[in-house]
Amino acid sequence: MTVTDEQVRKLMKEHTKSSNIEISAMRSGMSRKTGGKYLQNGKLPSEQKVVHSWRTRKDPFSKHWVEIRQKLSDNPDLEGKALFEWFCEIYPDSYHEGQLRTFQRKVRSWRALEGPDKEVFFPQDHEPGKRLSTDFTHMNSLEITICGEQFPHMLCHSVLCYSNWEWATICHSESMLSLKQGLQRSLLRLGHIPVEHWTDHSTAATHAIGKKSHASGWRYNQKYVDLTNHYKMIPHTTNVDSPHENGDIESMNGALKRRINQNLLLRGNRDFESIEEYRLFLEMVLQKCNRPRQKRLLEELAVMRTLTVSLLPEYYEETVRVSSYSTIQVAKKCYSVPSRLIGEKVTTYRYDEHIDVSFKGEHQLTMPRLTESHKHAINYRHIIHWLLRKPGAFTNYRFREDLFPNTIFRWAYDRLCEVCSGRVADMDYLRILGRCAETMQSQVEKSLLIIRSLNLVPRFHTVIEFLPQSKTSVPQLAPLRVDLKEFDILLNGAGEEEHE
Repeated sequence: MTVTDEQVRKLMKEHTKSSNIEISAMRSGMSRKTGGKYLQNGKLPSEQKVVHSWRTRKDPFSKHWVEIRQKLSDNPDLEGKALFEWFCEIYPDSYHEGQLRTFQRKVRSWRALEGPDKEVFFPQDHEPGKRLSTDFTHMNSLEITICGEQFPHMLCHSVLCYSNWEWATICHSESMLSLKQGLQRSLLRLGHIPVEHWTDHSTAATHAIGKKSHASGWRYNQKYVDLTNHYKMIPHTTNVDSPHENGDIESMNGALKRRINQNLLLRGNRDFESIEEYRLFLEMVLQKCNRPRQKRLLEELAVMRTLTVSLLPEYYEETVRVSSYSTIQVAKKCYSVPSRLIGEKVTTYRYDEHIDVSFKGEHQLTMPRLTESHKHAINYRHIIHWLLRKPGAFTNYRFREDLFPNTIFRWAYDRLCEVCSGRVADMDYLRILGRCAETMQSQVEKSLLIIRSLNLVPRFHTVIEFLPQSKTSVPQLAPLRVDLKEFDILLNGAGEEEHE
């Protein structure tokens, strides 16, 4: 039976009271012989452990260790798991997957004894009110949904490095607009301005000079310089491929996501009725994070400048001309607009999530802003009536794929092409789109789904048959009732006027 340190401490305490080895050992849960040994030795069991350098069992990798060590020496970045799997393929009869942990421990020991030097990190002492770091972090791993639909997004996350006070805003890309919005919301929440603002080498803040960035260097984007100059902050960036230089914000990214995940688990689900509801939830989590940091935050606020300048607009304004294709170019992306605006100059307001279009001060439409992977967005409602007049243009239309709102419409067109000539298929499909523009796309979708389930051809007249028919009802009129006394009053009044 193994004797613990606690038992030996009790043994010595009891022996001090009674000076009787047998009674002291019995009360401590050990034999008289064992108790005598520990009383004579005067040491705890943990102090008597012998550190041995020999192996307690045979090394299963000794046969090929020279070859393993050579691989590690030639490729220091090689991971233990990948190397183990490789040796299992070469020597399938010598190793099995249950030895992976043993192999990884052996590789780790080799790295510590014979491996290359590891990078050293140096802890930093931050001054109050000096440094605010901002970074983008992806949130898709948390699987947040809005009304049951996946909500892919990011957070623009800012942290005061001295107090660890933090704030974050929802965004969809690492754009300059997202950075401006995130930074301004953080400054507005603080009410104060730090001395420095740090970011990594994101395209929002910097760009490479020349084709080879390692040879030509980097430069701040002018819009980022204008932003930091407006708030009189000194811009700083980390070195290329060195996120650890901004380690405070990097570690806080992971901590914030873990905190959000824990609150989602307590909430019971990850679905929100709207983005606004999710934003309020996020702000609640951030406020809870910042509560224990108030003491150090007050130290920072005491030395920071008060925010007195106005916030910059969180959009970019641009005037563009509508082309004969009924499209405009905004930030090298193509968007369709109503054809009545062709040839006119319109003003666009490019926000982080959407674009507003106005003509002579009157708002015309709002459309989602395209992400990096999409180059054009054509709304069939803007052009469908002209396509119905010119159906031959549909076959080779440059943006034809945009005219399939979803997969059911794509199926409808492909099915029409299977059973009809090309011109008939184009015409029928364009008429279906035209009906969507005149009524509701959801109603046409339901009709197409029914047609597909019945294995029918989605001809235009068939789609019309399955559309919900509006019921017309004749209004109920009250019966006409004539009161002759009203005519007597009218005649009597006319006679009095003639008499006068």
